[in-house]
Amino acid sequence: MNHSPSTFGRLPLPFLPMLAALLAALVLSSLARGADTAEQRADRVAMLRTIERHAKTAGDALDGDHIDPEVMRVMGELPRQAFVPDNVQDQAYDDRPLPIGYGQTISQPFIVALMTDLLALEPDDVVLEVGTGSGYQAAVLAELVEKVHTIEIVPGLAATAAERLAGLGFDNVETHQGDGYYGVEAAAPFDAIVVTAAASNVPPPLIAQLKPGGRMVVPVGSSFALQHLMIVEKDEAGRVRTRQTLPVRFVPLIRGS
Repeated sequence: MNHSPSTFGRLPLPFLPMLAALLAALVLSSLARGADTAEQRADRVAMLRTIERHAKTAGDALDGDHIDPEVMRVMGELPRQAFVPDNVQDQAYDDRPLPIGYGQTISQPFIVALMTDLLALEPDDVVLEVGTGSGYQAAVLAELVEKVHTIEIVPGLAATAAERLAGLGFDNVETHQGDGYYGVEAAAPFDAIVVTAAASNVPPPLIAQLKPGGRMVVPVGSSFALQHLMIVEKDEAGRVRTRQTLPVRFVPLIRGS
């Protein structure tokens, strides 16, 4: 949940007109989920431009050479201010993590975009998110896939996120409270898994819950040492391979007692 990239990839010139069209369209489409102000809509456009700039310097972190336009569309429509506390409303679209209570944060927008892009999602996917936090990442996923299961170990965050997501009309998100290290076995297997806090190793229960052909994106490393965003892929035969991408900094994955 708390993170900052230290390196970033390249956006092709043909994508620039696509982004311009996206920015023009989102002012109207963003009105669908609540009372945005003109300033908030402008801030959301600025956020997308910042994500674009980071993507241009992200190197090999991206599978292609830009963030998926569908991911950009969704982030351009979601009211991020609905997922942050009142005292940081004016910073909702800043490209940095923000505190959400209980020592946790809402993720930096570029990292949300990058991790979502790296999952290589399909519309009929069932996805697991470990670390619900404010519910923002779950909301992004919910606009792109058929079903999202999200698990949060902090009871207060889990309850608030579930209420918020329901209030915003996300009826394809199921929020669970518990130790995300063990995933949600009852709902497995998953087409994709995203972990929004740093684990010291890739959790074996999550690998077991990943479908053959599926992909997991997880930050790995301790809170006092270098962390890297890892891509974990399971092939159709069940073989697992990992790929290290950019250095990041996340809060640690909280474990149950």
